[in-house]
Amino acid sequence: MTTELRVLDAGQWDDWYGKLERAFGGPAESREERALWRELTDCERSLAAWDGDEIAGTAGAFSFRLSVPGGALVPAAGVTMVSVQPTHRRRGVLTSMMRRQLDDVRAAGEPLAVLTASEPAIYGRFGYGQATDQMRLEIDTNRVRLNLPAGTDRVRLRIVAPTAAREACEAVYAQRVAVRPGMLARQPGWDRLPLLDPKGNRDGAGELLCVLAEVDGEVRGYARYAVRPIWSPATGPDGTVLLRDVEALDPVAYAALWNFLFGLDLTSSVRIRNRPADDPVLHLVSDVRRSGIGLRDGLFVRTVDVAAALEARTYAAPVDVVLDVEDAFCPWNAGRWRLAGDAKGATCARTGDSADLALSARELGAAYLGGFSLSALAAAGRIKELRPGALAEASAAFASDVKPWLPHGF
Repeated sequence: MTTELRVLDAGQWDDWYGKLERAFGGPAESREERALWRELTDCERSLAAWDGDEIAGTAGAFSFRLSVPGGALVPAAGVTMVSVQPTHRRRGVLTSMMRRQLDDVRAAGEPLAVLTASEPAIYGRFGYGQATDQMRLEIDTNRVRLNLPAGTDRVRLRIVAPTAAREACEAVYAQRVAVRPGMLARQPGWDRLPLLDPKGNRDGAGELLCVLAEVDGEVRGYARYAVRPIWSPATGPDGTVLLRDVEALDPVAYAALWNFLFGLDLTSSVRIRNRPADDPVLHLVSDVRRSGIGLRDGLFVRTVDVAAALEARTYAAPVDVVLDVEDAFCPWNAGRWRLAGDAKGATCARTGDSADLALSARELGAAYLGGFSLSALAAAGRIKELRPGALAEASAAFASDVKPWLPHGF
């Protein structure tokens, strides 16, 4: 079998996307969702693997700006829509697309590539490391109470149609991006993604609602949610609040939003699929055991240009360390690099000096946003300390004060 990689022709998008849907088990999206993905797709950054006149594989990329430690927004390729047809699995199609894609990302001057994985085991061999967690919660609001900070009662709450509140919500979101590594600055069109609310996907819930938190007339936070009503003949109302997203600019507004969600009539739980692993709500609830906490993988990061990527972020403690990077898939990254930096900035350049730490591109990606420590990776045998003391020094420097987090998929 011989496949040919070609840049996607816009006129072939329906066929290309249809093959992606088939690889993932068939179409499950609404017309509204499909239309949005069509609009967001950058055909010039999308690839099709052709076997004759049939599409055997798909891969795309979005042009993102990713928040990193220190607050900078770094250009990053958001790898997406990757699939291989069942008839062409394990024949090198995926590898060929990943090879071409990373070459293109390098040529575009993007230091990073990022993705979310349908199967986390797939992308490590291409140098992607899991860099963030996402936390799910299902809080029993009948038995869990909130410890509210002073001033919560000063917050005015107002329910507004999600579309009417979009501009205000996006202004809050934009101020949050630089605060937490892993967040994506909104690109044109992406503000429509959290507003998608097709009736066929509600799973018994009502329409999407939005509540704004205001102080002295200024919007300080928002929550988007829906209510799934459940009525038990034995116990009465037992509905669930399906929280899609919640953001706020200060602790008081954040607590007020959660208090509102806890108090919705005819409900007994609040459920959300994706929050940071260190979300402040963990310190608001009276009982974390009844909060249904679970973790899963979030964003995967790949350093495409080691020097540019390491220079783009700042470091929590002064560091001067030589990293011996193994990177067979992107050999231009392989070798020894001296990283010197602190909270003000960093430099990174090739060196002939002896290495202090040895690691692969996968581990570098996992540690890049500060969510997983170099020490933890070393304890798992994935990083080797070559100079005594270097591991502790570098691990402290790479740390982030808050857990990195990706707020939505792509």
